[in-house]
Amino acid sequence: MARAICGACKQPLGPVDEPVDADTALFDEVTGQAKFPVLVDFWASWCGPCRLAAPAVKRVAANMAGKALVLKVDTERHPELAARYGVQGIPNFVVIKNGEVQKQHAGVVHYEEMERWLEAAAHR
Repeated sequence: MARAICGACKQPLGPVDEPVDADTALFDEVTGQAKFPVLVDFWASWCGPCRLAAPAVKRVAANMAGKALVLKVDTERHPELAARYGVQGIPNFVVIKNGEVQKQHAGVVHYEEMERWLEAAAHR
């Protein structure tokens, strides 16, 4: 896997073990350039199932650090990103690698299922 570098200082970054809140610019940069799988969690603060899924998303970020990256996109703040991926219900999970959607799923799932999606995408 290619190492991530800081956009400002160009120094290598270590594995990211927490979900990263993404705006449109960060989302486009990461998903357009990542040679490793990226799990995107489309969510909103008012969404009960999203809050229920949050600990699993956080666990995936920790378990997959160094092998995958987890982004969180607030659909209230960034509806254009949700529209781009046809998100009509949340939580909605999208796995992207090399700029292409590998998997999309609406609804809460166990963290192990999300990890299987990322592992499968890593081998494509």
